[in-house]
Amino acid sequence: MKLTKTDFLIYKDCAKNAWLKVHKPDIYFAKPLSVFDQSIIETGNEVDQLARDLFPNGALITDRSDTKQTKKLVKEKAPVIYQPVFETESYKIICDILVWNSNTNLYDLFEVKASNSGEDKKKKDELYSQDIAFQYLVLKELNIPIGKLFLVRLNNEYVRGVELDIQQLFTKEDFTERVLKISNSVAEEMKIAHDFIIQEKEPHGSCKCITRGRSAHCTTFSHSNPHVPEYSVHDISRIGQSKKKLEELVDSGIFSIHDVPRELKLSKSQRNQVDAIQSGNQFVDKIEICSFLSTISNPISFLDYETFPSAIPRFVGYRPFNQIPFQFSLHVFNKGETEPIHAEFIFTENKNPDEAIIKALKKYLPNGGSVLVWNKTFEMGRNRELGMRNPEHRVFFEDLNSRIIDLRDIFTEQNFIHPGFKGKTSIKYVLPILAPHLSYKTLDIQEGATASDTWNKIVRKEFTDDEIKEKVNNLCTYCKMDTYAMYAIWKYLFDLTRV
Repeated sequence: MKLTKTDFLIYKDCAKNAWLKVHKPDIYFAKPLSVFDQSIIETGNEVDQLARDLFPNGALITDRSDTKQTKKLVKEKAPVIYQPVFETESYKIICDILVWNSNTNLYDLFEVKASNSGEDKKKKDELYSQDIAFQYLVLKELNIPIGKLFLVRLNNEYVRGVELDIQQLFTKEDFTERVLKISNSVAEEMKIAHDFIIQEKEPHGSCKCITRGRSAHCTTFSHSNPHVPEYSVHDISRIGQSKKKLEELVDSGIFSIHDVPRELKLSKSQRNQVDAIQSGNQFVDKIEICSFLSTISNPISFLDYETFPSAIPRFVGYRPFNQIPFQFSLHVFNKGETEPIHAEFIFTENKNPDEAIIKALKKYLPNGGSVLVWNKTFEMGRNRELGMRNPEHRVFFEDLNSRIIDLRDIFTEQNFIHPGFKGKTSIKYVLPILAPHLSYKTLDIQEGATASDTWNKIVRKEFTDDEIKEKVNNLCTYCKMDTYAMYAIWKYLFDLTRV
């Protein structure tokens, strides 16, 4: 049994999870990949293949177990090798790209990542260093003539022109020194990880994720921690950032929120969540809600965008991972009316949608009044990007952003707490409590990742014409639900404050 680079990185995050992946894959893979996770894999493959154009005309190893072909190419000093496979007695790696450097008579390693140079850089660089170090140590053990070690990723400063400039799209960063600095410690970790992974008996007890918040749990958390309820102390708001508090609860054997002691020091938001669960009662601050609602002016617009985060910029003016806004839904409520008026827009051509969506926004959005959204950071960010790419419309988007109010603030500020929210502020949690007659569960598309993936497949012609009509209708129905849901929640709060 050989330790792969992937399993080593999983081991570093949660050792037991890695063991289960190797020995009990039916448990590890029991839950199908989400559309979001699948899209990450597809994006990685797309970026990896495109990065090969940095070093064209290489030899591709298509069989992920073919070490013989790799050995042959290395012996021949093949100029460029894609996906070479290497194995030692204990380890296995598949590199992204090896490039023969005729000046040094060594192979330079290029590890490709589908991330950009601006996001959470320090944390990612530490992980990438471990990744490259694992490969370096295996190559070193096999006496492969290895030289420089590079990380290749997307350049967040790159703005696409008419043609995609591959050399500008990617950055090539020399990681050699930082990898060499940690190589000894990584070598020791690899030995320990290998010995752990090859043991036949399943490691006893909980996995290390037991002292992490829910969002940081491993794939097999419920298997390794069957005593932890589905809704547990791990779901307390931001408890993952309060490590000592969570450890105190775990060490005391407290896993149900109902058992959290009153004397445990929690933040205000955490205490409010726990109290709501333990009492079974909702908490409503009508004064604060009234104050919030008083900032909203008529006509009231409820706006929601659907977007696709393209790692590789498809259109002029776009940067890596810029969101492509392909759709919006709008409900406009005027004082004195019984129901809001609905308008919508969707763009299904494989070209830049900016001009069309701006035209539609200007057509349907009222010139005045408040614009309510759910998570203003996202909508305002898309508006800023549209204004930057289309400077002749920048004033329009600046005015639009000045009128945006985040309806979610009522819930993030904990002016309304309900046990059914389970400490969450997603509209998918709030809506079933405040407007149970509305439900996403009856829709063919129920969340944003599926909407995004569906649009991408539409424009890439992966559906028949009849299927496209059906998918477009599903997208419109989903986006319409988002804005009508906001209206229904606003109406509930407005009526509540009148009682």
